[in-house]
Amino acid sequence: MAIPFPKRKVSRAVAAEELAILERTYPHAVTALEYESPFELLVAVILSAQCTDARVNMITPHLFARYPDAESLARARQHDVETIIKSCGFFRMKAKNVIAAAQAIVAEHGGNVPGEREALEALPGVGRKTANVVMSVAFGEAAFAVDTHVFRVAHRLGLTLATTPRGVEDDVTKLVPREKWRHAHHWLILHGRQICKAPTPLCGTCPVTMCPSRAIVARYLSEKAAARTAVGPARPGARGGGVPRLRRSS
Repeated sequence: MAIPFPKRKVSRAVAAEELAILERTYPHAVTALEYESPFELLVAVILSAQCTDARVNMITPHLFARYPDAESLARARQHDVETIIKSCGFFRMKAKNVIAAAQAIVAEHGGNVPGEREALEALPGVGRKTANVVMSVAFGEAAFAVDTHVFRVAHRLGLTLATTPRGVEDDVTKLVPREKWRHAHHWLILHGRQICKAPTPLCGTCPVTMCPSRAIVARYLSEKAAARTAVGPARPGARGGGVPRLRRSS
């Protein structure tokens, strides 16, 4: 059982107040991925799918030491890349994609990562989210990327009711000045990592006191505690006692 999202969006005035609080709380928010060039950032973002940034940062120094640019990665054998990135999950597909992306960058862009959305999204393994990250972080363009943290936090704050990442992007960018899109992405990510966590947010330490999910979470925790009390503690040696663990939401 996951904590439900609010069923209605907050007003524009409340949304503006929520976002202003996040901006003040995370004024220096930047990507956690470690990189030294647009090429390294692009590869790191592709590897970060279904994987933590911390894990990616453990992998990429070894990967970039061997393949420091698109030209060298374009000539790599897939098995060799798989061996290096194996711990990041889905490593076979990711190895195939980063090599293919490097080959396309060399063949079509002279070895330089393009900064335009259409060209980025044409690269293997690059979707809208990855393109938005590269555009905003590497090139300083107005782009807003939606990952799992942004999707969750935007819903909990009542900024959106959209069921797709693109829908969330469209809703949030209507509330944020264009020049702040590339920063707002990081406000929501850091808030999701530090306070508005999955599956249960830390509402007691949250500075966004007007958040509509605060009452929802309180009711959820109260009902969860009541259920535990009703069932009672498991008897020593008894099998199947207690309350089943909640499934962790993605």
